[in-house]
Amino acid sequence: MSGHSHWAGIKYKKAALDAKRGKVWSKLARMIIVAAKSGGGDPSANLALRYAIDKAKAANMPKDTIEKAIKKGTGELEGAHFEEVVYEGYGPGGVAIMVDVLTDNRNRTTPEIKRLFERHGGSLGTSGCVNWMFNKKGLITVSTDQADEDALLEIALAAGADDMQNTGRVYEITCEPSAYEKLKKALKEKNIPTEVAEVSMVPQNTVPVSDAATAKKIISLMEALEDHDDVQNAFSNFDIPDAVMANIT
Repeated sequence: MSGHSHWAGIKYKKAALDAKRGKVWSKLARMIIVAAKSGGGDPSANLALRYAIDKAKAANMPKDTIEKAIKKGTGELEGAHFEEVVYEGYGPGGVAIMVDVLTDNRNRTTPEIKRLFERHGGSLGTSGCVNWMFNKKGLITVSTDQADEDALLEIALAAGADDMQNTGRVYEITCEPSAYEKLKKALKEKNIPTEVAEVSMVPQNTVPVSDAATAKKIISLMEALEDHDDVQNAFSNFDIPDAVMANIT
């Protein structure tokens, strides 16, 4: 399964565990603060804020914590200033990696991200070195045992999806970011459960990784990046077969 859907599945399961400890709440609060600061505190008029709130609710963030983060973003409450930074680099096996960060101190975060890449057999690159390999897309996956393929395809296309692939275990649906909310709503109305639902950086092409040792290093690097307090998302173009993944996760 390709990196954009397989890694998304892995991190969602991990996030569910982290959410129980409230570990992801601080990251989601940052996302809400930045979205509210740039587009206002009304989620009905601010798509980025609505998306951030949806993610916060999915992680069981308390309502008052969400509201407090919105107020920090709009300036009603005092809060730290967060800067959006995208780091680009290469992982083991030459796979491309993009890292979305919200930081209040770029001078601290940059060397920390660089060390994580190097510690796990990768290297931090220059701005633009891998960005051209990815497209920003809405990404939704549905387990193959939760929907009929033809029926799901019809619903997805009617709601604005531009592609759907059967990867074996899941149907992987992609759309333009502007169609993401409509697509997600259409699936919810049909009572079709989703495994992954996010606006993601989807690779145009993937890099096959059949060596278990290399695959393990890639996953270790991705997990280390996701664990960093300032990292919101990490994306890659690796393609690790399920048989290989079964031996390393």
